[in-house]
Amino acid sequence: MMRCFLIISILFCVYETNQAQKVYETRDEIPVEYKWKLDDIYTDWDSWEKDLLKMNELMTELISYKGKLKESSETLLKVMKLNDEIGILSYKVYRYPQLTRDLDTRDQQINAKLQKVQRAFAEFGIASSWINPELLEIPWETMKLWLDGNKDFKPYRFGIENLYRMQEHVLSADKEELLSLFGMVNNSPSDIYSNLTTADVDFPKIALSNGEEAIASYGNYSRVLATNRNQEDRRIIFEGHYNVFKKNENTYASIYSAVCQKDWANARARGFNSSLEANLADNNIPVAVYENLINTVKQNTAPLKKYNMLRKRILKLDKYYSYDGSVPLTDLVKTYSYSDAKKLVLESVKPLGRDYSKKMSKALQNGWIDVFENTGKRAGAYSAGVYGVHPYMLMNYNETLDNVFTLGHELGHTLHTLLSNENQPFATSSYTIFVAEVASTFNERLLLDYMLKKTSNTKERINLLQQAIQGITGTFYTQSLFADFEYQVHKLVENGESVTAERLNKIIEELNEAYYGDSVEKNELTNTVWARIPHLYRTPFYVYQYATCFASSAQIYQNITTGKSRQKEDAKEKYLNLLKSGGNDYPMEQLKKAGADLSKPETIKAVIDQFSLLVDQLEKEIGKLK
Repeated sequence: MMRCFLIISILFCVYETNQAQKVYETRDEIPVEYKWKLDDIYTDWDSWEKDLLKMNELMTELISYKGKLKESSETLLKVMKLNDEIGILSYKVYRYPQLTRDLDTRDQQINAKLQKVQRAFAEFGIASSWINPELLEIPWETMKLWLDGNKDFKPYRFGIENLYRMQEHVLSADKEELLSLFGMVNNSPSDIYSNLTTADVDFPKIALSNGEEAIASYGNYSRVLATNRNQEDRRIIFEGHYNVFKKNENTYASIYSAVCQKDWANARARGFNSSLEANLADNNIPVAVYENLINTVKQNTAPLKKYNMLRKRILKLDKYYSYDGSVPLTDLVKTYSYSDAKKLVLESVKPLGRDYSKKMSKALQNGWIDVFENTGKRAGAYSAGVYGVHPYMLMNYNETLDNVFTLGHELGHTLHTLLSNENQPFATSSYTIFVAEVASTFNERLLLDYMLKKTSNTKERINLLQQAIQGITGTFYTQSLFADFEYQVHKLVENGESVTAERLNKIIEELNEAYYGDSVEKNELTNTVWARIPHLYRTPFYVYQYATCFASSAQIYQNITTGKSRQKEDAKEKYLNLLKSGGNDYPMEQLKKAGADLSKPETIKAVIDQFSLLVDQLEKEIGKLK
């Protein structure tokens, strides 16, 4: 559908680190070459204030066209171009305080500036809710004549055609305005969940075998599971962490029921047959694609079970539990300087050609990346676009192998954004979440190939393979399991059935049996995992896109690396064209053009085949150890 203005608040993609690292007390201690150059957006806050004022004025001007869209094609074109102008400004006025805030989240003055922008967007969303319904009052025959008769409509044609495709689900102006008033109410279940799991959460303190006392928080839970080689310690922090969710499972079930009820109410209000159909419709993704994913993955879990059994053997465990899945398989601890990480990532993308490598080199050298952690800085890593400027990447680099891959991953997003913005007008420059993780995971695979070729150290090769395999288990298998869970629970609501903690636990128990079987010991607490997954509450039917992107990436990788030279070159060009295409077509069509058809089980199986080969390769490397 046509959007009245555009601001991308999604960050590709947030990571959290499990490792300890050097933290600078102040940003002044960090050399300038490792810090963002935010002057590329604005040189001072006065310039930001002027653009914020200008954006508000343009928003008021856009609203003045209410009731006039069907006067002429010239009037409509003015509105479309005005919409672009607002969108380009919105990137800058939002990102400047948002990026500044993330460098020191304690700064309340910056938070106030960011909230000022967010309020302006919220108010404008309500005030401009008339645009889509009014545009659809223009008969399609008239609209087609306008589009065909003026080449200046070309950047907007796809968005307008998509809106007409969705016409039956767009309500009248007064009903659209009424629905927009419920925006804050619709967010209430998510807000309640956030407060319950962050502000009001009370994780216990647990004692580890080395004498350390640790709060069983999210960070410590991940850290202990990924670094502590004592299974009993892992069990203790697992139980301490999960019992917090188990204790309140009935409350979490009520919140999740409200999320699903809200989704179903909105779907019915717009005339959809299901919550899933409503969620997929805007990107024209068939429900069958979602169903193909969850069914194909559930039927092909043998490599996942084999990997768990392999881990159990190499770790010499009598019983293997879910909390044993992250601990390293070797005792090798190797660090990678940031300088070395940059070289590794840059060398790994050479198969994509000179122009791609040149653009990545620029991204690594020109103040696009904020590299090291400082006190107050936001955790994790992401890539955020600023149209008309360049992407910005946040890192908290800690010299671990995981962070080398995170750098490669985020640079994949950055290059995708850069190529889209360079090759598309603003109206079609923004790519969808459905294709977003293709570029990032593709770069991770190139990095794995390069690093495996560079080392003959068996333990390092095992660590590299484990890194890649865990990327697939976490991004593909686990997210497919959660997608299946969402699908089943929403069906319960749509059929008028109750959603209780007992019912939700049972669904997860059955999915765990299908995915893991006897390769992982049963544990009642793991059935409450649904209570600690924020995406389920904040962005329903989102996580499946991690899995579809990974599958598409695997299929494209297979196309580029196998076959005759000419075929591989053609596959590479198709992939680069995908990165350049922004949002100029439906994502399913974009991926088909790039060589990945998600309507076919073979595409989903491509990543399963890749996973199976990696597990076999890991088994061979383990066999070399004495």
